[in-house]
Amino acid sequence: MFSIFKQEARGLATSPASSSTQDLGTNGGEGLDSNSSEKTDKEPVNVYGLGDPAAKFSQMSPYLSSRGSIIKCFRDAAEEGYKAYHLDEYDEDKNPKGIINFGTSENKLCFDLLSSRLNQRDMHHIEPPMLQYPNWKGHMWLRDEVAQFLSYYCKAPVPLKPENVVVVNGCASLFSALATVLCDPGEAFLISSPYYGAITQHVYLYGNVRLVYAHLDSRVTGMDSRPFQLTVKKLEIALLGAKSEGINVKGLVLINPQNPLGDIYSQEQLQEYLEFAKRHELHVIVDEVYMLSVFDESAMFQSVLGMDSLPDPQRTHVIWGTSKDFGISGFRFGTLYTENQDVANAVASLGCLHGICGTVQYQMAQLLRDRDWINQVYLSENHARLRAAHAYITEELETLNIPFLRTKAGFFIWIDLRKYLCTDTFEEEFSLWHRFLDHKVLLSCGKAFECKEPGWFRLVFSDKIPRLRLGIQRIREVLEKEPQVAKTACPASPWRRAVS
Repeated sequence: MFSIFKQEARGLATSPASSSTQDLGTNGGEGLDSNSSEKTDKEPVNVYGLGDPAAKFSQMSPYLSSRGSIIKCFRDAAEEGYKAYHLDEYDEDKNPKGIINFGTSENKLCFDLLSSRLNQRDMHHIEPPMLQYPNWKGHMWLRDEVAQFLSYYCKAPVPLKPENVVVVNGCASLFSALATVLCDPGEAFLISSPYYGAITQHVYLYGNVRLVYAHLDSRVTGMDSRPFQLTVKKLEIALLGAKSEGINVKGLVLINPQNPLGDIYSQEQLQEYLEFAKRHELHVIVDEVYMLSVFDESAMFQSVLGMDSLPDPQRTHVIWGTSKDFGISGFRFGTLYTENQDVANAVASLGCLHGICGTVQYQMAQLLRDRDWINQVYLSENHARLRAAHAYITEELETLNIPFLRTKAGFFIWIDLRKYLCTDTFEEEFSLWHRFLDHKVLLSCGKAFECKEPGWFRLVFSDKIPRLRLGIQRIREVLEKEPQVAKTACPASPWRRAVS
């Protein structure tokens, strides 16, 4: 994640990352919509790129294969921030000076509700099949509950079928399995960036699958109506660019709601993306892991599974899990829904590596079938708490005059700290990230999401207000020092201004 000063992933086209700086509004976080960016017909040059994880890591271990060395380096690269956090984790009683974690996308707002439900008597049951090897697709009684759950919450036009369900230990395992069974080594998936950066690791570790980036831009151009907008035209350009480099692209990855931008794709947008994929005979992996975390009451979520028909159902595969929507990432539960039985059976063959123990499968079945608790207790309260935390953080960002993208779903806000960089480089972005960490607050920097513009950060807000207040206070203390540094180090910098 943070080995960004080694050889970068090779771009297929280049232009200065700062080209959009003057076009982006900075009106105190009023939401970076089309009103805050000057629209131009000039299209950005750097609109696609090719990820090459092996090129980032040059240190080889004498004890490992070349592949093993790369796998090790993935862990080493992500270790600095989270190793520091786990060694010095904030606790209001035991370690009040510890690190506040605004980097990990976890919902920490509903532990009371979940612990109460998971400790009820109906959750504790053991019978012989739970202690034996299961069908690697998952126990049929669990897959039946998953099919009913998804049918209801995705508003499927017809009931979904249990035989199309595969359950494994988390969505990361599903990305890894799908990459391995859909692609040959060296082939690629197409994805818009910025995107949830761990997908790079998920698809590469086993499958040796690369990612082709359709770069999204904060500047509003002739291809956009708002910043960071995904369009079919951008996907077409990236796909053609990859093909010109001899890269065989086998699929398209969509994240809806999007991480880290928080976008919710409309049915019309989804239809356009799926039709694009069908034209090019691409598989589509749709990650809907935040589908029940749409907290804004004015927003509507459209699941791919709720569409009346799919352009290419045999190449459309939907991922969902309980880590985000139910705040139980430690349970490791993810599910795939696909009508393609070849794909389902191939992924299930990897279930021997990624299976879920029988007692957890039982608990997940009990949780998913409890529609009364989900609807009447959990979801309404979870959404209310997410709204309150989001409102608090956005008000604080506005006070700090930090621009950000308005969001209606997920646990995070995409914030613009470009004015605090002396130079428009990822080295400078990393330096600012490190100053936050030194000040005991962990954020995720834009390079971790393959954002092409240095200076963007993801801030996770799904935590209780006292921790949010302390974390924002520490961010403020860092930023208040930045203009003084800029005056001496960057006398010509256009962003020198006091920060309240």
